[in-house]
Amino acid sequence: MSRRAMTDIPVIYFLWVSAFLFATGLSILLLKKNTIFVLMGIELILNAANLNLVAFSKNDPSLQGLYLSVFVLVVGVCEMAIALAIVLQVYRNYRAIEVDQFKSEY
Repeated sequence: MSRRAMTDIPVIYFLWVSAFLFATGLSILLLKKNTIFVLMGIELILNAANLNLVAFSKNDPSLQGLYLSVFVLVVGVCEMAIALAIVLQVYRNYRAIEVDQFKSEY
């Protein structure tokens, strides 16, 4: 019994999984009102883009897609850390994290 490498799996399988992740993230983004769920939807969309980058770079000898996907992961982690800090500060002020309940006082 041999183990299958990533090069043995067709690219279309990665694209189907990526499309499912993107659709799930987009539906969460559009349907949920909780800010934490909205952030999770954005993260799913970023992961779908990363999966596409890795899938299309599997035959690239320079590995530029893999380097770009690592960069996107780092940017996504930084974005989530800043967004979570903002959500915590908003919760301290408004006692709610629903997107519809935020109102500007200016």
